[in-house]
Formats: sequence, C-alpha cells, structure tokens
Amino acid sequence: MALSTLGNTVFLAIALVFYILFGGADFGAGILELFSRGDQRRAHRDLIASAIAPVWEANHIWLILVVVILFVGFPEIYLELTSWLFIPLMCLLVGIILRGCAFTFRHYDTLTPRLEGLYAWTYSLSSLWSAFFLGILAGAPIAGTINPLAASFQDAYVTPWCNPLCFSIGLFTVSICTMLASVYLVAEANEGQMTAHFRKRARYAALLTLATGALVFIAARYYSSALFNNFTTSYTSILAFAIATVLLAPMWWSLELRPSPTVLRITSGVIVTLVLVGWYGAHFPIAIYYSATSNTPNLTFQAAASQLPTQNSLFSALIIGVIIIFPALFILLKIFKSATFKTKSEAN
Repeated sequence: MALSTLGNTVFLAIALVFYILFGGADFGAGILELFSRGDQRRAHRDLIASAIAPVWEANHIWLILVVVILFVGFPEIYLELTSWLFIPLMCLLVGIILRGCAFTFRHYDTLTPRLEGLYAWTYSLSSLWSAFFLGILAGAPIAGTINPLAASFQDAYVTPWCNPLCFSIGLFTVSICTMLASVYLVAEANEGQMTAHFRKRARYAALLTLATGALVFIAARYYSSALFNNFTTSYTSILAFAIATVLLAPMWWSLELRPSPTVLRITSGVIVTLVLVGWYGAHFPIAIYYSATSNTPNLTFQAAASQLPTQNSLFSALIIGVIIIFPALFILLKIFKSATFKTKSEAN
C-alpha cells in the first residue's frame, strides 16, 4: 500500500473518531433529554442547549470529511456503501436533518407550549434514531451480510443491515453517545443538583455501554463467525477493547468521588477512541466483508483506492486542511466556551 493511501486511511479513521467524540456527544445530549423529568426538565434542556448550540453544526464537519475521503480516495467503498446500505444511510441523514431543524425551531419558534413540546420531542427522538443508525452503518460493512449477487430486494437492501448483529452495534453506539454526553455535561453544569443528575446519568450510561458491548460480542459469536474471529485474534482489537473495558471501572467509581471534569472528559474520550481503534483494527485492511454465499472476494482499502496521483493529491489536501481546520476549531471552542461569552449570552 502506497504511503499516501495508508495516510488517507489514517485520516479516515481520525475523522470517524472525532465525529463520534463530538457529533456523537451531540446525539447523546438529545437522548438525555428523553430522561429528564419534573421541575428540572427545563433547566436540563437549557444547559444542553447552551452546551451544544455554539458548536453543534461544526461537529458535523467530521462526517463531511469521511464522505469526501471515501468519495475521492476510495470510490468503490463509497459506491458499495451507498448502494447496498442506502436505506440505513437515508435514515441517518433524515435523522440528522430532523434534529437540526427541531433544535433550531424550538429556540426561535416557540409561540405555544404545544409547539415547543413537539420540537423538543422531535429533537430527542431523532437524536436517538440518528445514533442508532450510525451504529448500524458502522456494523453492516463488516458483518459479512452484503451480497452483490442477491436476487431479491430484501436480500440485497434489507438483510445486510436488518439483523441482530447490526442492531446490537446500533444500541452500543447509542450507549456510547449517551455516556459521552453525560460526562461532558457534568463539566458544563455548575450547580450541585444538576451536576449530581448528570453524574447519575453518566454512571447508568457507562453500565449500559458495558452491557451493550457484551451484547455485540454475543451477537457476533452467533451471527458472524468471521467478525468474532477477527475480534478475538487481532492483538490490536484485544488490547484496545481490554484497556477500554478496564478504564470504565475507574471512571464509573470516580464519578462518585467528583474528580476534575477535564479528567472525566479525557477518560471517556480515551475509552471511546480505544473502542474505535479495536473496531478498526479488527477488520483493517478489509473495508467490506461480503456474504460467504456470494463467493465475492472481500473489498480491501488497497483494492478500492483511486489512482495514485489522486491519492497523493488527497493526502496533500488533507494535510493542508488539518493545518487550517484544527487551529480554527480551537479558536471556535475557546471563544464560545469561555466564561465571558457565556456570561454575555445569559445576559442577552
């Protein structure tokens, strides 16, 4: 594999990690609203809105980057995913659009409580919906269920993603997003009762992440022996999943000890990054596993890569983009997360 091709796969992996860490936390914030009850519901909703409102659009830049890298650098993977998995892909896009519209309209179009409630429920349910289908899209390419020789609509476009393994990965993704959002919001809350609320949610979400993670392994064991073998024979996956699991325990207990919010954020981010490293390491350099009954060779990143001049140009563009984007994002977060900005926003 050429150096530029390998570099582009690394950029692809990094973009996925950042999308889960930031965009996934946005999804989790919407999911958390489903479980807010009583007098504190309005306060929880305002905190979530103030936490994600300045940067929620910027977080989706990583998803756009993933699409661009696949389209330019690995067009065959892009073609296969958008063909065989177009149903869950459309479900994800519809969910992202609905939650964005609902989040905006409930802020500016709140003429009646009933209308405001409709926007709030749409935002929360579409966040849950989007996270679930994001997980399905992550699981379907490596589940070994895509069959290029399928003769029926169901076998071609439904079976590849509508199965227990992909559903379990969808639930796992929902759990991860909820855990990230809970931990991030612990740092955002500056009031005792609210901080305690999100600490409690973070502990529940950590336990749920552990349970759904085990469910993924069980589903892989009985539904996709190839994927299970990859999980259990790849040293990268074993080490990454083991460290991530071990880190869950101290994070869960430390929520009671009230450590620095920054430590909590870093720990949760490392856990999620390790999970994605384990997922990536389990199947790299294969991008798509085809059904065994199709007798079609699995699609590797190398086989799906575009011509070398295109790879070189893409790699150069990504390096230049990193030089521009990362400082800009840092400044964006520094401005909108500063205490001065928050004080002025609350005053207005």
